[in-house]
Amino acid sequence: MSKFWSPFVKALVPYVPGEQPKLAKLVKLNTNENPYGPSPKAIAAMQAELSDNLRLYPDPNADRLKQAVADYYGVQANQVFVGNGSDEVLAHAFHGLFQHGQPLLFPDVTYSFYPVYCGLYGIPFEAIELDEQLQIRVEDYARPNGGIIFPNPNAPTGCLLALEAIERLLQANPETVVLVDEAYIDFGGETAIGLVDQYPNLLVTQTLSKSRSLAGLRVGLAVGHADLIEALERIKNSFNSYPLDRLAIVGAAAAFEDRAYFATTCQAVIDSREAVVAGLQQLGFEVLPSAANFVFARHAQHDAAQLAAQLREQGVIVRHFKQARIAQFLRITIGTPEQNQALLAALQSL
Repeated sequence: MSKFWSPFVKALVPYVPGEQPKLAKLVKLNTNENPYGPSPKAIAAMQAELSDNLRLYPDPNADRLKQAVADYYGVQANQVFVGNGSDEVLAHAFHGLFQHGQPLLFPDVTYSFYPVYCGLYGIPFEAIELDEQLQIRVEDYARPNGGIIFPNPNAPTGCLLALEAIERLLQANPETVVLVDEAYIDFGGETAIGLVDQYPNLLVTQTLSKSRSLAGLRVGLAVGHADLIEALERIKNSFNSYPLDRLAIVGAAAAFEDRAYFATTCQAVIDSREAVVAGLQQLGFEVLPSAANFVFARHAQHDAAQLAAQLREQGVIVRHFKQARIAQFLRITIGTPEQNQALLAALQSL
């Protein structure tokens, strides 16, 4: 029945999300979900909003949430954009900021949604090779471009790019947008949001799915110069005028307001990550330096695909990518101490 498709649909190569198995009792370390639940204040705010008011549309501008984000980062509310998960925010940025005819630049090993959006919006791109340590070299981006995008820390590697390197990238590319995708920044990096007033071409995106444990709510945001934000608002209001529902707005705002819970859970993940790294290294794994809530590791004596399959037989699921440069690595989400222990015990037995 594909005769009814618009012609471009046949050429699309859609994004493939991490597996969400239906089995209970699995140690699920494949989709970078936070092992700790959302802030109790966020849950309470959403429960309070569960009322007859759901017959009414939400605030189309999500002003309460934008203000909570602005207060948290010390910016103006008109410098904040919010959407259904950072993937939707990224989609609007690709559509509204990267369609200039020149190639978009991003790393060759990175978030696999970037080439998908390029296909969807007809944007040419160049994948710039990471160095031998799988790190971004900013000097490699000194070439004509219609924009630059990369996660920081990068995914799936977990490697962090220092703020001074980001600043060098911005200074070298004043005529195009540099988008820093900070899905994992809260687990060991410093946000680039502090640079947005200095660099009108910088857009920073974040998600509440990881560090604020709200992957099931689908809330993402962008912070940048008001002109960049206006472009995203124009796209949003031509596409979906009420993207965030009432529960998402109040729950996400409360999550930003509960700073103590956020700090405690992030620190717990960071501490667990360091313990997992030490455990993996003891078993002979090489582990890339991670500032995320996952690690990227390989073992000289064991094939990664085989390891992933053997772990699965023991009820532990990790992520394996078939891409040539990283086919021997496993991406392992940091879980609870008990889950991490189960992972290391399963690997020990192998």
